[in-house]
Amino acid sequence: MRGPAPARDELRGAGNTVTVLEPEDVVASVPDGATVALTGSGVFLEADALFAVLERSFLDTGHPRDLTLVHALGIGDGARSGLNRFAHEGMVARVIGGHWSWSPAMQRLAREERLAAYSFPAGVISTLLREIGAGRPGVITRIGLGTFADPRHGGGRCNQRATETLVEQVEFDGRSYLRYKPFPVDVAVLRATAVDPAGNVSFEREPTDLDAYTVALAARNCGGRVLVQVEERREHRILPSRLARLPGVLVDGVFLAPNARRTYLPGHDPHLSGEVPAEPADERGKANLPTGIRRIIAERAAREIAGARSVNFGFGIPGGIPALLEAEGRDNYWGTVEQGIHNGRMLDGPMFGAARDPDAIIPSIDQFDFYSGGGIDVAFLGMGEFDSAGNVNVSLIGDALIGPGGFVDITQTAKKVVFCGTFEAKGLRVSLLANGDLQIERYGAIPKLVEKVRHVTFSGDQARVNGQEVLYVTERAVFRLGARGLDLVEVSPGVDLRRDILDRMPFAPRIGPGLE
Repeated sequence: MRGPAPARDELRGAGNTVTVLEPEDVVASVPDGATVALTGSGVFLEADALFAVLERSFLDTGHPRDLTLVHALGIGDGARSGLNRFAHEGMVARVIGGHWSWSPAMQRLAREERLAAYSFPAGVISTLLREIGAGRPGVITRIGLGTFADPRHGGGRCNQRATETLVEQVEFDGRSYLRYKPFPVDVAVLRATAVDPAGNVSFEREPTDLDAYTVALAARNCGGRVLVQVEERREHRILPSRLARLPGVLVDGVFLAPNARRTYLPGHDPHLSGEVPAEPADERGKANLPTGIRRIIAERAAREIAGARSVNFGFGIPGGIPALLEAEGRDNYWGTVEQGIHNGRMLDGPMFGAARDPDAIIPSIDQFDFYSGGGIDVAFLGMGEFDSAGNVNVSLIGDALIGPGGFVDITQTAKKVVFCGTFEAKGLRVSLLANGDLQIERYGAIPKLVEKVRHVTFSGDQARVNGQEVLYVTERAVFRLGARGLDLVEVSPGVDLRRDILDRMPFAPRIGPGLE
């Protein structure tokens, strides 16, 4: 005969009970058809041990299946972890994602119409989860107007399987807004540093908090379950109490994963989580500077900071700008990234979104509130392709659904936007001569200036309405958003205007004075 089931280990405090989860408890908490909200940015804050339990269950039993995943930023290492754990046909029926490119397998399922694919601005998704948790009627905002998220341009639907209307246009006081509709959230899956005897959770050793609280709030107040992967269980309450960023009343279960990866770097670096005093300047080493064409573009773009105080940097070419500014001793600006980081030595590449010795780490949803209200003076963002109307596409490149991340939230509200990208892609090779002239050794095979972008992630028309200053910086030319289209305002030394620029564009820009 089978004996009685073993008693579950539990945390109890102030009338609250939090279960210490075993794998079977995790699986039982996620029913078929559930809407599951996740948090993470790359490998930062990804609850990959919990994801792996759910993946193994699906591969072994076919359950849980037909899930809806909701996430603001891209989660995983681009190979095996994060969203890749869910990228099995039948496991997920719908994804509402702010960023997709950390999961090539999920991108493939979207491309092959194996699931319903939606994408919205990351800040909108985080804010929508907060509004769901607060019982309010969704998010009403101007973020997304004129872009692919606008119902007049697709409403965030990114393949044929995506048929439901999740966003609508509304008007207040004669102005247009978008209303992103709420939906029930059944499960939240998070990771954190530690849990105390009452179930309170801290993120003190993480490089960022992201939107973990709002993800949990949405599930908790929808009557769902909140599952948190933690590294350690403490015998005393979280101290100081301000570090208990997720109160135990919001938590249903914790899953112990003491050896979970926190970043791409080995071990724990307290300089990333801001737990220790900053390294002295003479001990921290030189900044890791960008090279090649990336440096050429970043150096030109960096001149656009001028007297700006509040500056945002995006992923890709712009991610190399902080290191250039540091090397030049230019530190008279306040730098932020969407993950909630303020100042510090901003990191690049796969570590983008973290900083060494940050001045402040705030929840990403608070950062997006700052951005949404117009808190950025100048923003530096990448660009996949751009067109004659000044529109930019970074969200659907070729047949790959990338998603915007925080791109839309940032570019629609910054006072000045500087897009950074190469004039062409695939095979482009350039060099700088000793006299500073740019030499184009080989043209790229894929044009990035097109007559009309496939996906509008940034709307030139909306930027004109907003009164924003917009520049497009490439290695050989700089364009400005004009009254009716693109104005060519600068040509790099050594570049032939006709041969290297105009003859390689599908449209004719307005040419600025002194360039012809």
